[in-house]
Formats: sequence, structure tokens, C-alpha cells
Amino acid sequence: MDRKRKWVLSSGALLVIFLGHMTTALEVPLDPKVLEGLPQPPTITHQSPKDFIIDPRENILIYCEAKGKPHPSFSWTRNGTHFDVEKDSKVLMKPSSGTLVIDISGEKAEAYEGVYQCTARNERGTAVSNNIIIRQSRSPLWSKERNEAIMVQVGVSLVLRCRPPAGLPPPIIFWMDNNFQRLPQNTRVSQALNGDLYFSNVLLDDTRNDYICYARFPHTQTIQQKQPITVKVLDMDAINETVAAMYNYTNDLFVDSPSGERRPSFMAPLGKSSTQMALRGGVLELECIAEGLPTPEVSWYKESGDLPSSRMSFHNFQKTLKIADVMEADAGDYRCTAKNSLGSAHHIIKVNVKAAPFWISAPRNLILAPMETGILTCRVNGDPKPKITWSVNGVPIENSPKDVSRKVEDDTVILSDVQTGSSAVYQCNASNEFGYLLANAFVNVLAEAPRVLTPPNNVYQVITNNPALLDCASFGSPIPTITWFKDSQTSILNRDPYMIHNNGTLEINVAQPLNSGKYTCIASNNLGTKENHVYLEVKEPTRILAQPEYMVVQRNRKAVFECKVKHDPTLIPTMTWLKDNGELPDDERFVVDTDSLTIKDVTEEDEGTYTCVMNTTLDQDSASAMLTVVEEPDPPTDLELTDQRDRSVQLTWIPGDEHNSPTQKFLVQYEDLLHQAGVWHNLTEVEGTKTTAHLDLSPYVYYSFRVLAMNHVGHSQPSQPSRQYRTNPAAPAENPTDVQGVGTEHNNLVISWKELTGLQSNGPGLQYKVNWRQKVVEEDWSSETVANASKYVVSGTPTFVPYEVKVQAVNDYGNGPAPETVVGYSGEDVPMSAPESVQVLVQNGTLAEVHWEPVLTPMVRGGLQGYKVTYWRERSLHQAEGQQGEQQVLAFSGNRSEGRLPGLQPYSLYTLNIRVVNGKGEGPPSPNQNFETPEGIPGPPSFLRIKNPNMDSLTLEWGPPQDNNGRLTGYTLKYQPVNNSNELGPMEEMTFPANETTITLANLKYSTRYKFYFNAKTIKGSGPTITEEAVTIMDEAMKSNQVDLATQGWFIGLMCAIALLILVLLIVCFIKRNKGGKYPVKEKEDAHQDPEIQPMKEDDGTFGEYSDTEDHKPLKGSRTPSNGTVKRDDSDDSLVDYGEGGDGQFNEDGSFIGQYSGKKEKDTHEGNESSEAPSPVNAMNSFV
Repeated sequence: MDRKRKWVLSSGALLVIFLGHMTTALEVPLDPKVLEGLPQPPTITHQSPKDFIIDPRENILIYCEAKGKPHPSFSWTRNGTHFDVEKDSKVLMKPSSGTLVIDISGEKAEAYEGVYQCTARNERGTAVSNNIIIRQSRSPLWSKERNEAIMVQVGVSLVLRCRPPAGLPPPIIFWMDNNFQRLPQNTRVSQALNGDLYFSNVLLDDTRNDYICYARFPHTQTIQQKQPITVKVLDMDAINETVAAMYNYTNDLFVDSPSGERRPSFMAPLGKSSTQMALRGGVLELECIAEGLPTPEVSWYKESGDLPSSRMSFHNFQKTLKIADVMEADAGDYRCTAKNSLGSAHHIIKVNVKAAPFWISAPRNLILAPMETGILTCRVNGDPKPKITWSVNGVPIENSPKDVSRKVEDDTVILSDVQTGSSAVYQCNASNEFGYLLANAFVNVLAEAPRVLTPPNNVYQVITNNPALLDCASFGSPIPTITWFKDSQTSILNRDPYMIHNNGTLEINVAQPLNSGKYTCIASNNLGTKENHVYLEVKEPTRILAQPEYMVVQRNRKAVFECKVKHDPTLIPTMTWLKDNGELPDDERFVVDTDSLTIKDVTEEDEGTYTCVMNTTLDQDSASAMLTVVEEPDPPTDLELTDQRDRSVQLTWIPGDEHNSPTQKFLVQYEDLLHQAGVWHNLTEVEGTKTTAHLDLSPYVYYSFRVLAMNHVGHSQPSQPSRQYRTNPAAPAENPTDVQGVGTEHNNLVISWKELTGLQSNGPGLQYKVNWRQKVVEEDWSSETVANASKYVVSGTPTFVPYEVKVQAVNDYGNGPAPETVVGYSGEDVPMSAPESVQVLVQNGTLAEVHWEPVLTPMVRGGLQGYKVTYWRERSLHQAEGQQGEQQVLAFSGNRSEGRLPGLQPYSLYTLNIRVVNGKGEGPPSPNQNFETPEGIPGPPSFLRIKNPNMDSLTLEWGPPQDNNGRLTGYTLKYQPVNNSNELGPMEEMTFPANETTITLANLKYSTRYKFYFNAKTIKGSGPTITEEAVTIMDEAMKSNQVDLATQGWFIGLMCAIALLILVLLIVCFIKRNKGGKYPVKEKEDAHQDPEIQPMKEDDGTFGEYSDTEDHKPLKGSRTPSNGTVKRDDSDDSLVDYGEGGDGQFNEDGSFIGQYSGKKEKDTHEGNESSEAPSPVNAMNSFV
């Protein structure tokens, strides 16, 4: 069997087969393979409309097409009698068709008008067409008539009648003038549905002689014209003069004429109410035309309900209400209201809705098997209620041969226990006064074995969690029963999640991967069975994992949208990017990558919504994100100055485009064209929501303003400058700042200040008036006026004398405000004398206090900054002579008379002097003063070494401190043992005179660690302690027990014997394994192998359970020798703090080996046992 699979999408169209039992219609499939050899009664497939209006200039074409098996033959009736086509040479019937072609050249089309009906028959039955009424289209001429001119008074209503000739179909009416231009229409002038032209009131402008009504006949495409109508509109005076001239009247006529303003009244329809009928499904047009002055407005209202807003429309300036697709609910009373300023009028149109026959359920073709039962139903409705008649093969059923299996009940025909020869075509005709319906439905009695129409081996692909529809279209009579199976299962799929439809389709509502596989459908009836195989593949859905995100990007920068997708690996994905649901611009700046879209050099045109769409052959997923392009705002425009005053002005402007970033603030700048042309200064800031600023101005400035807008991206370009605005000069409003009086020489005073800017000058001729006088002394102010300067020097002043100083700004328009007075001093000179009465009070060996008499103020000759103490160490008191130390200086600010000297060395000779300091420099030094520091505690000993370690003694050697800080009185030594668990033993203490440098400690424990603490002493106390550690060595007996096992002769011999024994065993095993054949035990082992038993390794010759790891273990009691060096620990760490290790021991040279152990220290005899070599028995046991 061919297993070639045809790929079919689950969304493909399904061939729906209607499976039925009693009343279910089975349509014969159009598959040629099925149709071949399958008989079928005729079915009309195409026919002309019931009312067929023909063009007399063209041949008549009356359609009648039908299908059936065998192919049907055709015949026609005209006006109820047989129409012999062959006898009329002008009539031709198309081959294999019932369509008639009537050649009317040389003939009148009226000769072929009438009612035609087509009949299609074969051996299975006869089908008939509708009654087709053939009528010729007509476009008659207007009857000759002479139209008199119409004279009307201004303001009255007027109707121009059209009365077109009756045509077939009715003509289309419109009004035009002699130039073929449509006449203008409005609420005052409009065309009614019947073609008449209505004037609600006439105006003088309505006078014309070319009101022409035209009728266009659509079938013949001809236009007929009515004779022109002349209308003359006259006012009251013109009418009176015309009539008086005709009849020699002297009095005015039409005094009470109706040409003035009036309430509305209806011109069409007339009366208070009218009636109108509409057919269901048609179009209802209601019309109300009113006259009145002023021109009335028309409105509509349905009294019994709301107007159908979805199906209604207003035309002709609200005068026509049009309702499409009329329904029964549209019946009722419709009120039209005409209203003007003087009142209103009402008219009610009663609408009745009738209905030509319409289908509720048309009869359907039946395919029945012999002895089956079927029902034909012809259900219609209409108003009035339609009459239903039945025919069989075109013959009224009451005139057809009797059939006991057939029963007619009004709109139903019941067929029971049909036979093979019962095939026929039944006609149902439903009619009332408004029309009729005719339907053909055949009954085809067949006996056919099942056929499966779905192609074999179709492969259906669906996405997980979507419905899957597997087709099993079949045909057979009786209707086949459809069953489904999956893979090799024997159970029928008729429960969740499976559902079998009536047409045989198997539906899986929510498909899952486990539903994938091979499916078999079986179609069966009492004549046979047919099966078909299809395949279902459930794919993983396409999902966007990383969606593009909303981006705000500055112009000319880069925007990147990510779109990472997961999809079924067997499906081929296609990524598409859209902009605003359209294609991306054809621009090289847009770069599409595997999972991203990059837009380079972003512009404003790139703004929009970007969507990534991932398509596969089965599904798609999409995600969108917006791109907003921002940039600096455009500069403001249209700067305008208003509310101009001497010292203020109001500035307004129009903001520029914000470019998607709201303006945060506006910066107002100014240019001073008089003082600093070309330089712009910030003046004020304004909130971004405002467009005006009140500016405070300075006098004597030529202002020009500009504005910058600022958002979070940056600031705009400056606006165009405003027009120039000048302020009038004035006296200075402020004085110079930062006024100071400082002398640079011992006999001068320099007065300085910060000059005013041009903006601060307030006018021309800016100068500075400098004033000064000596403080305390009663004297007048001295003054000097200078320009373009920031200082003035007063000479000949006494040394360091206080002065009062002030500086005032003046210009051509006056003086500035009264200036503030500042105190300054004339110049300084170096001090003239040194401090006196210097005394030193020593506090301890490192601190001393110094006291002095302050220098008198006149002798300082300047601002006193403080005193400077200089001191140095001459020598230690141990030495008769020594090298002088480096000088040290301490400064004491302010007017001090004492100070402290820290950091001195004990037991030393020092020298010092003192100077006074002012702003000019230092004065002369005081006489040198000597002082001595007392003794202190000594420094640490320079070293501590441990030499010649023995079994019960250690020798210690040390050096004196580098800094004695006094006279040494001796040394103190403390020591204590340290065990293996880092626990300290009892402390021993010894003292030594200052002249000793070595000591030997006896009666110590062998193989024991000791920690030593050592310091020096003076009369002031003990100095810092240094520490050291050392270990005594083992005794000779213990050392003699440590024998190297590897050098013993008996041990070497034992090892050789064991190696020889192992070699003999290996040779025996090798010989046995190489013998031919199998022995019974081996066979049993081969037959019953235990998976947990591992065979002997053959690659290395070792036994399965043997391990020689113990051979590589170190022997008990072995020790690893060290270099034996004990270093001084400068960080005060001791070996007690080290980690675990073996027992401490000494080598023969007395050096220390081993490490501390975390185990509890053993007794001496246990230590001896642990150091013994292993016995031969133990050595043998290690191989067992």
C-alpha cells in the first residue's frame, strides 16, 4: 500500500458530507471518481430571473442549465403550451444545455414575449425551472403638449408636474436647464419621488423659461425630454400694474394675497394621514413635502417604536425616509412634522408590511437506500399565507400515478419503504398574491457500498492546545457509519477528548503532543466496509519570549528592538517586522537581524508602532512596541515686549515644537549692547508651562533679549533676539564690594575694592570716591576720587595703625548710597624684642612645660600671630659628650604665654629659645634655656637567643636594650612548659643583674617545649617583654629504638619470600585458564551468572578482592625530619598556636622536628611503644 503522505493544514477546507437517516439529506459528491457510474436525477443549476426584461436591440438569451446522471434532456413551454424549438429557425438551443438563443434580427421582439418554463429530464426524474416572464423594454415618447407660462406671486408654493411616459422599466427622472445643467435643489426646492418639482415658496430668482424634466430609460439608454416650462415670479406691485393694464382697473388687486409669512402645510401627501404598503425584504420610501414661509424643516418619528437606525437613511433634505430590507417590525405609524417659526404641521403615514412567500426550510435532495424512509419538507411563510402545491416530475401530485409508499400532508411528503424504482424529482410551489417560490428536490434511491473520499495518508499538523480536525469524508447508501481508531488500539474513539461529527470528521478539541500518531477511520454499511489512514502531528506553539519594549530615543541615535522567539524545531519560522501595520521603510538604516531590529540615526519619521511577527506554516505570534523620538525643543519664536516701564518690561513668546519631550523651563538671556556687546547673560528662568516673563531691568542698559527652551534632552537653540530696549541713566544703586584696607609697607595703607560692572554703573561717568581717616585719633576724613581703578594707596602712615575706610560709587547722575565703613591697618614691620622670663617645668621623662612673658604690643609692630618655640636634644645623660639632635619647632598661635613640649626622650639634656611672630616675620630669639628629662622605663632587650639544647637544659643569650632611658637595674626571665594540647604549665621566674648576658637553665624535662618571656628594668619599672620558644631533645634510649625497618635483613628476606609465593600463584592460575574445554562448574557459572559477582581482572593480573593499599601506608612511629631551626616570632605568635601534628622530637643534632598535635599527650612508656618498629607478624598480616 502506498504510504506517501500528503501534507494538509488543519485549517484547510473540509468536504462536508451530510449524513442522515430519516430526514437527513445526502448530497451526491462532485468527485468524478464517485460520479462515475452513479445515477442521479436532474438538478437545475442555472436559470434566468423570473421577470426578464430584454433589450429589443439584442438577441434574447434564456438560461436553463441542469446536471444529472445520465445527462438530462431539455424542453420548453411558452404560455403554458409546448414550445417546439426545432420548428422556429430563429430559436436555437445550446448543445448539452437547455439555454435558448433567440435571434430577433428582422423580427419584432414583441413576438417572443410570454411566460417560459424549462424542463430537464432523465430516467431518474424531471426537474422544472421557474416561470420566466419575457418582456421587452420600452421607452415611449412624451405626448405633445403646449405649456403655458406660469405666473406666481412671490412667496407662494408651486408644483411643476413632470408626468413622464410609462416605460419598462420605469424611467429615472431629473430636472435640468437648456444647458444640460441640473437645477439646484435645497430645502425650499426639491424633486419628489414621482418626479414633480416642488417649491415650498417661490422667490424672484426662480423666474426662468427652461424648467425641463428629463426621463432616462436604463435598458435602452435613451433620454426623453419634456417641453420647457416657463415660470414668472411677480411681486405685489408688478401684479397690480399688470392686471390694471389688462382690465383698466385703478384699485390694487390681491391685497389679501397669501404671499406673506405663513404656517407650514403639506403639499404631498395631502390630508392628515395616508396609507402605504411595503413588501418584506424590499425598500420602503416615505415622503413628506411641505410649503410655508419661512421654508419649513421636516423631521420624522415612529409612534410605535424607534426608527431602525442601522437600516434607515434620510434623503431629499430630510423629506424622504428610506428603510432598506423591510421587516415585519417596520409596520406602524410614521409621523412627519414640518415646522417653521410660525408653527408646525403633522402628517401620519400608516405603513402595512406584506410578504411574498419566503423560505423557512426548502426541501432538500434525498439519497435513500431501498426500504428506507425519507421526508421532504417545504416550509414557507408570507403575508397572506402562501398556498403550497406539490408536483412529481413536473406533474401535479394529484394527477400523478398513485404510490402507496408516498403520503402528502400539506407542506410535507413522507416516503416509506422506498424501492429502487422510486427515484423522482418533487416540486414544491408556494404562492400568494405577491409572488411564488418553486423548489426542486429529488429522491434518489441507491444501493452503494461505502467509499472514503478523503485522500489516504494525509498528514494533519496542528499547534498544541488548538483543535485538530481529521477528515473522513465518505459516501454510501445506506449512509455509512464512521468509526475511528488510533495507532494499534482496538477501542473506538468516541469519548473525551475525541468527538466524531455527523460528517465523519474526528475532532480533538485541545490537541496535545500525546495525541500525535496514526488514525484509522472506517466507513461501513450493510453493503461493505472501507478504511482510510491519516496522521496527526501536534507541534509546539510559536511564542515570543523577549518582546520588544517601548523606547524613547534621542534623534540621530540608535534604537534596538529585541524579539526572541521559541518555536517547534520542525517548523520553519519567518520573522517579519512591521511599522504601523505596514512594511518597513526601504532604508538602509533599518537592519533586521535574527532576533532584533536596529534603527540607526533615528529621525522623527521613524516614530510609530513596530511589530515583530513570527510566522510558521501553522501559527504565528506577534508583539508590538512604540518608538518615540525625542530631541531638543525648537527655539521659541515671535518675542514681543509689552508693559514697558523704566525698570521693568514684560516679554512674551511662542514655544517651538517640543519633539515629544515636554519643556521643563525657559531661560531668558540678555545682551548689553552698550557695555558688553556680543556677550549674553542669564537673566531669569520661567516654568515650561508659561510663555511670558516679567523682567526687572537696570538703568543705562541697551537690552536685547532671547529665550531658550529646555527639556530633559537638552536646550534649544536661542531664539531670534528681541528688538532693542533702552533704559534711562540714573545714579548708582550700589557701591563697590569687598572693600579692604591693608598696608603693604610699614608706612602705607592700600585701599582696594571690587569694581562695579557696566550694568551696575547705572549711567555714564562712573568714578569711585575713596575716604579714609585714622581711627581713635580725632581727625577729618581724607578723600580722593578715582576712575577705572580698583585700589588707592595712602602713603606716609605710621606703622600698623587702624584706619576707617569707605568707598562710594558716583556717576554723572549722582552719588550712590551711603557706603559702609571698614576698618583696616597700615603696614607692619618685624618685631623689635624677644619674649622674656622664659622658664621650663619638666613634667616627666617625655613632657615639659615652657612659660614666658609676652612681648608688649608696641614692640610687636604688627598683627600678633603667635610664638614659635625651637628646641633640640643635646645628648643623653649617660654620655659626657654627644651629637646634637635635629631642631624641632612648635608654633603657638595667638597671644600665649605658655606651651607644652611632648615627645621628649627620658634621661636627656635639651636646649630651647622663643620668638614672637607677626605678619611681617619673626622677632629676635630669647636666650637659650637648658633643661633635663628624668629616667623612664627601658626599651625591649635587643635580642634573645636559645643555644645548645640538651635533654634537660637550655642556654639563653640576650643583648641590652637599644634605649636604656635611664640606668638599668637588671633583667627578668619567666618561662613555662607547653604540652601537646597547647596547654601552659606552671610559670617559673628568675632575675639577673644588668651586667649579665647569658644563663643556662638546668633540670628541664626532656622532649618538652618551653616558652620564655624576657624584659629589662630601670628604677622606673620594667620595659616591654620579648618572647621565644625552644624544645629539649629526647634521651638516647628512645633514639636507639627508632630503627629503619627497610634496612633490616630479616624484613628484606620476608618480602622476597612473599613476592615469590605470589608469582607461583599467578603462574598456576594462568596455566589453568589456558587449558582447553569447559568444566562443569565453569558451565554452571556461565549459565547462572550473578551480576553482583565481579570476575578477576585479567589486564593487570590482580585478584578481584585483593588490595595492596596498605603497603603504601607509612609505618607507625615514623617521623619526618625538619631543618631544626627555631626562629624568633616577632608577631608574638608561638608554636602553641600552630595546627595539629606528631609529637615534638629532636634529631641527633638537637634540632626540633615535628609539630604540635591536637591529641592528648601520652605517657612516656606509650610514647616508647609508638616508636617501635612493626613486628614480622604484623608485616605478614598486612598481606592477608
